[in-house]
Amino acid sequence: MNDKQIHMGKISYINASPVFYGFDHGLCPSWLKMVSDVPSALNQKIITGQIEVSPISAAFYAMNHKELLLLSDLSISCHGRVMSVILASNYAIDDLEGKTVMFSQESASAASFLKMIFHQRKIASVFKVGNVSDFRQVSESTDAALVIGDAALKHPWDQVFEHCIDLGQLWHEMTQLPFVFAVWVVRRSFAQEYPARVKEIHDLLLASKDQGYLHIDKVVEAGTKKLNMDQSIIKAYFDLLYCDLDDNKIKAMQLFFDSLQDQEILNERPDVQFFNPPLELQ
Repeated sequence: MNDKQIHMGKISYINASPVFYGFDHGLCPSWLKMVSDVPSALNQKIITGQIEVSPISAAFYAMNHKELLLLSDLSISCHGRVMSVILASNYAIDDLEGKTVMFSQESASAASFLKMIFHQRKIASVFKVGNVSDFRQVSESTDAALVIGDAALKHPWDQVFEHCIDLGQLWHEMTQLPFVFAVWVVRRSFAQEYPARVKEIHDLLLASKDQGYLHIDKVVEAGTKKLNMDQSIIKAYFDLLYCDLDDNKIKAMQLFFDSLQDQEILNERPDVQFFNPPLELQ
C-alpha cells in the first residue's frame, strides 16, 4: 500500500482554502495526488472511482450515502450569510412563479436547497442549467440565476439584477440553524480495504485545516490575489465560513436531507455514517 497513489479531490474555489492550506505548504505526502475541480465534477469523480477522498456537495452525499462515509469535523458551512451562494433575481422569490431560473452547473447542494425552498413555498418556476460565469449575459437570458463559489463573489450581480438573495441567510431565517454546503467523504469500499491509510489522510486533513486557521491572514491574502478583489471583502467572506462539522451542523444537515426527502429528491432518509477506524488504529 505504501507505493499506491491515492487521488484526493480539492475544490477549486477559495472557500476550501483553509482546509487545504497545510497541503499547499508541505503537508502533502508523495503518495497523495490532488485533483482540483468544481464540486459537481468532484461529485462524479468520487462515484466513478477516479478519486478516493474528496469534499463533495452535502446533497450529493445524501443521494449516494450507501457508497460513501463522512470524515468527521470537516465541512464548508455557514451560520447565516455566506456571500458565495446567491440567487440573483429580477423578482422577489415569491414572484418567480412561472419565471425562468438558471442553475450553475457546478453545485448539487445549492440547487437542491433552492428547489426545496420553491417546493415549500409552492412556487412553480422553470428550471434550466447553464453557464453563469458571464454575469451580463446571464442577466439577459433568464429571470433569476443561482450563482455559487468564486463567480458569486467577484461579479457585481446586484448591478444587473434587482435582488441578490443570500441562501445561507435565507436558510438561517427559516431554521435558525447553520447550512452545510459541502462535506468530506471517503469511498466506503476504499475505507474498508485501507482503513489505516484513510485515518492517515483524515489526520492530515485536520492538521492542514489547523494550519489554515493558524495562518488565516495568508489564506485571505491568497484569495484576494486569486480573485483580484479588495482584501476586506475576502476577509469578511472567510469570517462567515466554517470548516468544522459539529453536532449543530449535523442536525442542520439532517433537517436539509429530510426536506429533500419530503420533495422526493431523495427516495429515503440517508443513514449518516462517519468513517470510524478500527480500535487498533485509534
